[in-house]
Amino acid sequence: MSALPELSQHRRFDEDPSDPRTSNEESKKTRPDASHLPENLYGTDPNPEFYDDASSQTNMLAGVAKVEALQAVWGPTSKWFLFGGIALSSYIYSLDGVTTWQYLSYATSSVLKHSVSGTMSTANAIIIAVGKPLMAKLADVIGRAETFVIVTVLYVVGYIVIATANDVNQIAGGQVLYSFGYTGLQMLQQIVIADMTNLRWRGLVTGLVSAPFIINNFVSAEIAEGILPNWRWGYAMFAILVPVALAPIIVTLFWAQWKAKKMDVAKASPNARKPWSVVIRDAALEMDLAGLILIAASLALILLPLGLAPAAKGQWHNASMIAMVTIGAILFPLMLVYEWKVPRRPVVPMRWLKRGPILGACLIGFTDFVSFYLQYTYLYSYVYVTQTWSYRDLTYYSATQSLALTIFGITGGIVMYFTRRFKWMLFAGLCVRLIGCGLMLKARSASGNTAELVMCQVLQGLGGGFAAIAIQVSAQAAVAHYDVATVTAMVLLITEIGNSAGSAAAAQIWSSHMPAALAKHVPTTNATLLADLYGSITQIATFPINDPIRLGAIEAYQSVMFKLVLGATIVAIFPPIFCVFLTKDIKLTRSQNAVDGKDLAGNRTSEETAYSDDTTGGVEASRRV
Repeated sequence: MSALPELSQHRRFDEDPSDPRTSNEESKKTRPDASHLPENLYGTDPNPEFYDDASSQTNMLAGVAKVEALQAVWGPTSKWFLFGGIALSSYIYSLDGVTTWQYLSYATSSVLKHSVSGTMSTANAIIIAVGKPLMAKLADVIGRAETFVIVTVLYVVGYIVIATANDVNQIAGGQVLYSFGYTGLQMLQQIVIADMTNLRWRGLVTGLVSAPFIINNFVSAEIAEGILPNWRWGYAMFAILVPVALAPIIVTLFWAQWKAKKMDVAKASPNARKPWSVVIRDAALEMDLAGLILIAASLALILLPLGLAPAAKGQWHNASMIAMVTIGAILFPLMLVYEWKVPRRPVVPMRWLKRGPILGACLIGFTDFVSFYLQYTYLYSYVYVTQTWSYRDLTYYSATQSLALTIFGITGGIVMYFTRRFKWMLFAGLCVRLIGCGLMLKARSASGNTAELVMCQVLQGLGGGFAAIAIQVSAQAAVAHYDVATVTAMVLLITEIGNSAGSAAAAQIWSSHMPAALAKHVPTTNATLLADLYGSITQIATFPINDPIRLGAIEAYQSVMFKLVLGATIVAIFPPIFCVFLTKDIKLTRSQNAVDGKDLAGNRTSEETAYSDDTTGGVEASRRV
């Protein structure tokens, strides 16, 4: 193994070697010796301006060490097995994603708690958000293969609980377990892709991993047509399919780890000689477990009452609702201070938010998801009530946006590969997404038609496909390999908080306005009937489309949907603005990232990365070949 490069060879990602202000001689004068590097690269130094190889190797976690050792193991055949495993995991992830979410409306309607589905979606989104950094840290601490096993168990147990549930509490419990498994699988796919691809290929490979959504949008429609309204079997089948589909990648990763150990190329793990009690304690510190608990608690206490209060006794005057929001409002700033000052390795390193590419990715992801879930949380319920489509057609429509996301995500990856740039592609995509949101105001009205409803979903999918690929690469390029899992998790965490906020706002608007809208538009004074219509979409669908009760319900749904779409359109204005001012026009090269210029095995590449750092007040510079 070659010796580590000297510290003087390192440059910040915003430095220009040709700039006399950052010459090699000046660099040697101003940079500290390696022995004086801060012990904690995550936050002890409030303004770290460099990455250091020696310190990164010292602080390297067991999971990351395993990954870099595996680069010596992979051959053509084993790589085919690995990518085959990724393909299978991507297929089952996409099939699950476009199928089972539909069943939640039927599951909650079966216990006359349809309105609770929005609040349940909020809770799921919070779990998905905090679960991402948890799973990322877990993958870094114990390894990728081991974390895949944990994800599989959570998936299976969660779906078994839902499939056998008899009340809304059991459904919610199963959703909690499932959500941890779902977010873990999503996180692991992105981490393994980042482990195995360089910057130039990453956007395209990430897009290709979403390719199963194309075929599964059609497959899921046939599944829904054959299964619904028997939603229990819809959940149960995935308790069988998920472990079967994930077995190949788990076996391949464990084989590669065993092979690396046998070949004696595995890097030393800091946990190798520690007792389990110490390993668990260190893992909790590495994961910033206390920070994750604070984030989850503060978000849950602030957001869940938005959906629960309208149905609670006394509504917002209810003591429980007031207590939840008050405690949440106190915990949230405490969480920010804690993340800034206390943990050795915070799940949200505040210093990273000073970097334009990472801050931009977080803000774009957050606002985009707020906008998306404001209109999407109850979209399936809306078309179910206002249209007379079959289960197959309902699934086709619901899958339109994910289909467009996949196709244009792959297209965006191809554009990034050939142009080696992504900023203005991202900007164009966000503008198209805004247009799609705005047009939905007309499409969801009484004068709208099926073509307009579908076209709005296509436009939003087009813009979203470009955005999803670009913001992830933007953030990953701004950190060294040592931090790629954590920064990916942080961006996805903040993005999923947007999911939570959007779902919570949608649940609040729906719960607050739908009962009054039904009472206003449905020609009846029967309180029991109105309660049933509010509690179950399947109850509304029992009335013929021209029945006055059904027509009144349609008007009520259209009026409430207008409020949701208007809010979504207003929020969608912000992502293009963040893109212009924060996203950098990075050149995508063969390096794993744009910070240290190393390849996937941790060795220096001959091709360096161009970087323009004028959006955060740094020195405008470029590193060229």
